[in-house]
Amino acid sequence: MRAIGDVGGDIVAAYDPADSVGVIDSYFPDARFFVEFERFDRHIDKLRRRHELVDYISICSPNYLHDAHVRFALRSEAEAICEKPLVLNPWNIDGLAEMEHSTGRKVNTILQLRLHPAIIALKDRVAESGPDHIYDVDLAYITSRGRWYQVSWKGSEEKSGGIATNIGVHFYDMLSFVFGPLKNNIVQYHARDCASGYLEYQRARVRWFLSINSRDLPLGLKNDQTTFRSITVDGVEIEFSGGFTDLHTLSYQQILQGNGFSLDDVRPSIETVSAIRSAMIEPSTGERHPFLDRAQSEGRLGYG
Repeated sequence: MRAIGDVGGDIVAAYDPADSVGVIDSYFPDARFFVEFERFDRHIDKLRRRHELVDYISICSPNYLHDAHVRFALRSEAEAICEKPLVLNPWNIDGLAEMEHSTGRKVNTILQLRLHPAIIALKDRVAESGPDHIYDVDLAYITSRGRWYQVSWKGSEEKSGGIATNIGVHFYDMLSFVFGPLKNNIVQYHARDCASGYLEYQRARVRWFLSINSRDLPLGLKNDQTTFRSITVDGVEIEFSGGFTDLHTLSYQQILQGNGFSLDDVRPSIETVSAIRSAMIEPSTGERHPFLDRAQSEGRLGYG
């Protein structure tokens, strides 16, 4: 909502089955609000028939609904702006491409890490280095979640796509954006709350570790620190924890200028997470992230 306001937009109608969304008063108090999709659909269609088309429909719903809601946007003669992950499977992208062609409307997806100054600088650094230089990358993202997580739609692989999709998809997009096409995808461990593996890109070898369990946080953190994010490239930490504040606004600005990220842009990351979801577990293949070895040595694998 802040990004929409920052670019001079207006929310004319909103839908959320949860009615505890009073925060909308701080941004667009005059927006029509619906808790039933059917009534929201009817209202948007009424505006269309009055030739009062909405320009964009912004989709922040649970992951498994993104595909249907993007289709709704295109059928409503609006362009879609969809949060990550755009869809759960690559074949969903094919269907949306057909709808783009038939409706003449565009699907825009939020890939905000591509707009982060530190990631852009890293991409430039890789492009300027010799083509034979293969970078060694370690990626770790631990974001502690309580018991509610597994009870909610996020804890259902059918609805969220699983941990790699739900909390990791934007990192996989960043990796392909910086290091080129993916050549090899090995999953060494996969549970409901933790996953780890090894990826080979055109210009990088990547050990990755994702977790929503506080037990996986590194030792020595402050007692109140519940999130840990780290990316090292050839042993050098890439600092990108700052600079996130305005990336959504920048994303919306790019979309309004006709430079939004497309279905082709998002396809590599969706293919990656879809493959991770169905991969055979190969614990001894490829290089292992140190956090995975630590979890195994402490007897913490097998939970989730």
